[in-house]
Amino acid sequence: MKRLKLEEMSDGQLADRFTAIAIEQDRALLYSEIAKYNRLIDQMIAVQEELKSRSGDHRKVLVLLYEHPNWQVRLMAAHATLAIEPEAGRRLLESIATSRHYPQAGDAGMSLDSLDRGIYKPK
Repeated sequence: MKRLKLEEMSDGQLADRFTAIAIEQDRALLYSEIAKYNRLIDQMIAVQEELKSRSGDHRKVLVLLYEHPNWQVRLMAAHATLAIEPEAGRRLLESIATSRHYPQAGDAGMSLDSLDRGIYKPK
């Protein structure tokens, strides 16, 4: 089967790809595979950029992942949508931070601190 290029994928396919990458990130974190995690970040950024480049910014499809059962998927969806859904994205980060489900809770807490201090500016 031919691999689709990101620009040839539907929004739903990109959301599925985003989810698969986040689940792989979760496993990489679990096994301390930092190099793998970093490669996955690059892949995730490419998916986000493709959605963002579409007329009207299609990252909104990632909001549907706010209810995903995997903590990493929810965390990354919050990050990916903060620029277009700042209030909902922040609420999700707050929920993850207070969950005490680490390492995602730590990431969410640090992100909130960085947002509040103006260091982290979602694009």
